[in-house]
Amino acid sequence: MGQAADEQLAPPRRIPPQRGAPQRRRIPAPPPRVRRRLRVLARRLRASARHPYWEAPHPSYVVRRWPGLAALCCATLFFWLSLTPSLVPRPWFLQGVIGGITAAMGYAIGGLAEWLLRLTLGPLCRRYVRRRPGPRWRARAWLAYYALSTALTIAALSWSADAQRELRRLQEMPETLTWHSLMIALLAMAICLALVALARAVRLGTRALIRLLGRFVPRPLAIGVGLLVSAMVVVFGTRDVVFDRGVLDGAAYLAQQTDESTKDGIVRPRSPLVSGSPASLVEWDELGYEGRNFTGSAISARHIRAVTGKRALRPVRVYVGQASAPSFRARARLAVRELERTGAFDRDVLAIAGTTGRGWVNSTDAEPLEYIHGGDTAIVAVQYSYLPSWASFLVDKEQAGRATRALVEAVRARWLEQPAGHRPKLVVFGESLGAYGIEASFDGPDDLLAKVDGAVLAGSPHFSPIRRELTAHREPGSPVWRPEYEGGRHFRFAQWPREDLARPGPGWKSPRVVYLQNASDAIVWWSPGLALNPPPWLREPLGPDITDAVTWFPLVTFWQTTVDMAVSYGVGAPHGHRYGNGSVEAWAAVAPSRGWTDKDTRHLRRFMDQREAPY
Repeated sequence: MGQAADEQLAPPRRIPPQRGAPQRRRIPAPPPRVRRRLRVLARRLRASARHPYWEAPHPSYVVRRWPGLAALCCATLFFWLSLTPSLVPRPWFLQGVIGGITAAMGYAIGGLAEWLLRLTLGPLCRRYVRRRPGPRWRARAWLAYYALSTALTIAALSWSADAQRELRRLQEMPETLTWHSLMIALLAMAICLALVALARAVRLGTRALIRLLGRFVPRPLAIGVGLLVSAMVVVFGTRDVVFDRGVLDGAAYLAQQTDESTKDGIVRPRSPLVSGSPASLVEWDELGYEGRNFTGSAISARHIRAVTGKRALRPVRVYVGQASAPSFRARARLAVRELERTGAFDRDVLAIAGTTGRGWVNSTDAEPLEYIHGGDTAIVAVQYSYLPSWASFLVDKEQAGRATRALVEAVRARWLEQPAGHRPKLVVFGESLGAYGIEASFDGPDDLLAKVDGAVLAGSPHFSPIRRELTAHREPGSPVWRPEYEGGRHFRFAQWPREDLARPGPGWKSPRVVYLQNASDAIVWWSPGLALNPPPWLREPLGPDITDAVTWFPLVTFWQTTVDMAVSYGVGAPHGHRYGNGSVEAWAAVAPSRGWTDKDTRHLRRFMDQREAPY
């Protein structure tokens, strides 16, 4: 009994290792400081394993995560930049829209820059920077942002209101301006938050798709395919479903309903010299909304005689609607037959008008020519679309060029059949997309001068080929908003025609071409290149109706000019996209009648200014 107890209490005997067997060494435990560092490293490895680019985080982290400070600072900066003035005065609610969109773009840029810096400089900072900013410093940074952003935003909104008042003064508008600063900030914040939330929802869907694909394919391939599919869904879904089938289809439906209606006060004409009359080859119902307005508002010989005090004829107005013929060439041939029926080739002047959108011909461009020539004129136009101008500008502006070219070629071919001494003056005119359609009908400036006897073009868009060539080859020293081409020998640009057409001096030869071009017309200057490149129209000297506070900023100026196009009709002529009665002086310079004087031009301009509704 006692021996057994002694054996249990005695330590076990150590068996000596056999010769040739490997000996196991006992690894000593690391010191406490090393153990702490190993634990920190293990936590960092686990955190990196949960990095969002390797493993999708919880949905609440993706959608409801608080905005980053750097991204928020960049968004606030972009909002301040959006408050700078642009070409025309803006109402407060559109300023809120611009501010929200540009702030969202700034947030995206700031977030991307922050991610790139962390990806590239993060390892270096972890290696060489031992002490990181703690929670106290981060809290102080947020407090500084809140204080500074609030104060500077208030100051920026106040300065923006003053700049808008200055711009209104330059463009001869009432200086009273209701600039709801608080509403601008709240609207911009709401739009920015909505866009950021939408982007995060797309990001969450992309991660869910990557996680699903990761079950079947390797992780890198799943990431690449998921990103590609998500980008395709966003791009094509937005363009085809939301824009084409949503916005454009809705606009097309409303435009088609409008095209079948008639403006109040417009009735079917009885004169055989006007399309749509009982004697016309074109039915009244086929003219479309703008065609009925154009032919139904034709002025009479008695009215012209009352205004000018001279003998007058009833003008010829020919119009072919989209429903009258199936193709551009067929409509052009029908227009020529209608011109022959009305005796248009025996008139003093034959004018081809370029139409915009649903077929609009500006009466302030057509009527001065009829007054100047005592009604001894014929004007012809065709409709190429029933979409509104903004929709046509986006999707089918090329059709304006094809339709107008077909008309010009058909009319000119028939015009050349007339004896050389008995041909009417052949002139062309158009405004906005109509001006583009006219320019697209000719192969450059020389071709235009060789084929017509004059032209009046107002508000030509930036993609108009002839205007771009004239501007690109303007004489050194002349600004882009008032270019001088070959000393003004054939082409001249004007915002105030009475003064501007006198420059650059004598020597204006026929055929003459007048461009009515406002320095503050956003439709003239808008282009996708504004997003990344400073435009030449912001170089010194600036236009006479543009404030010197206008400055180019990447992306911001693009959105400002885009919104300016929508409000460019909200100003008085000659500013924005409003050209008023400037065509009176333009036609008097391009195609005057025999015995027409400067006194007659001033009298006609006064009459049309008084007749026009006050702004």
